[in-house]
Amino acid sequence: MKLPVALTIAGSDSGGGAGIQADLKTFAALGVHGTSAVTAITAQNTLGVTDIFELDPGLIRAQIDAVRGDLGVDAAKTGMLSSSAIIEAVASALEAHRITRLVVDPVMVAKGGAKLLREDAVEALRRRLLPLAMVLTPNLPEAEVLLGHRIEGLDARRDAARELLELGPRAVVLKGGHAEGDAVDVYWDGSELVELTAKRVDTQNTHGSGCAFSAAIAARLAAGRTPIDSVRDAKQFITSAIEFALEVGQGHGPVNPMFGLSR
Repeated sequence: MKLPVALTIAGSDSGGGAGIQADLKTFAALGVHGTSAVTAITAQNTLGVTDIFELDPGLIRAQIDAVRGDLGVDAAKTGMLSSSAIIEAVASALEAHRITRLVVDPVMVAKGGAKLLREDAVEALRRRLLPLAMVLTPNLPEAEVLLGHRIEGLDARRDAARELLELGPRAVVLKGGHAEGDAVDVYWDGSELVELTAKRVDTQNTHGSGCAFSAAIAARLAAGRTPIDSVRDAKQFITSAIEFALEVGQGHGPVNPMFGLSR
C-alpha cells in the first residue's frame, strides 16, 4: 500500500490533545502517512502547560532532513516554533528541500494561556515562514498579533485576510472560532474570497482544534487537493472532531480526530 506522506513540524503534547500527537492522529484519520519533526517537548494536560523544553535547532533540522531524504514529503505543516532560531532552522530546511505544499499554523498561545511563541520570534515568523506558506491558518488573536491591530466584526475579518495575504502566503484562512455566533472562517487567495460557516458546538473541549484543522489541510494537500478544497474538507473534519470531542481530564478536553473510529 502506498500513501501520501505528510510531515508535521511542531511541539509534543504529553496530554495527547494537541501538537504532534493531534497532527499524527489527523494524518492517520485522513489516509496519509504521518511523519514528524519535534520542535519542543511540553509537559501539559487539559489544565495547562507546566514546562517546556525546546530542542536544539540543529536536531530539528536533522529530523526534517531524515524524513525528506528517505520518505519524501508531499505536504507539511508547522505548529509550535517557539524561537527565532527554530524558525530560521525550519525555514532553511523547507527551502532547501523545496517543500512548497506547506501549511503554517502560527501557534502563539496554548488553550490554557501559556505562551508558546517568544515576542522576538514574531518578526522571524512574518519574515521567514509566512512567505513559504501555501496556506496560513491564524485564529483571530494570532492574526491581530501578526497585523498589529484589532479585528472586530466580519467585515474586518475580510479585510484582515487580505492584509495577511500581503505578508507572503499564497492563501489565508482566518479562523472565526474566537468570535461570537457561528464559526465563520474567511478564506482568501488573491482571487477568491470564501466564507466557510459551521454551527458552533457548545463545548469547552476544543484543545488541539487549531492543530487538527491545519493538519487536515496538510493531509488533503498531500493527497493532491487544491488549497480551497483542502480547507473546505478540513472545515468539515474539524467540525466533526469538535462535535465528538473527548471528555477526558478536568479542564479543556481534546478534539477527537479519530471520531470516525469511535462512531
